[in-house]
Amino acid sequence: MELIKSSRNSIPVLQLKGRFDAHEVEPVNAWFVEQGQAGNTMIIVNLEGVNFIDSTALSTLVRGLKLCREKGGDLHVCSLQQPVRVIFELTRLDKAFDIFASEDAALKGF
Repeated sequence: MELIKSSRNSIPVLQLKGRFDAHEVEPVNAWFVEQGQAGNTMIIVNLEGVNFIDSTALSTLVRGLKLCREKGGDLHVCSLQQPVRVIFELTRLDKAFDIFASEDAALKGF
């Protein structure tokens, strides 16, 4: 999996590409911790390049969401491919996360 780290209007953005599964969660967890230590409470995770996501990866996103919300912020996910969107819907995580069609929409959602 490839991780692309960037920032838009001083909001950290993590774009993921490839399979997001149990073998790939550590760098994402580390990035969430790093953002929390830096005081960033608003985060965007762009899943446009993710074609597969498993329960461990979903748990990692929930952990990131919790870290943000505990500090008064939020985590927005965007650009979900259909197979990933279906997993969010089946697990009902589409109710927990604010999901946006694009990175621009996720940014405006704050």
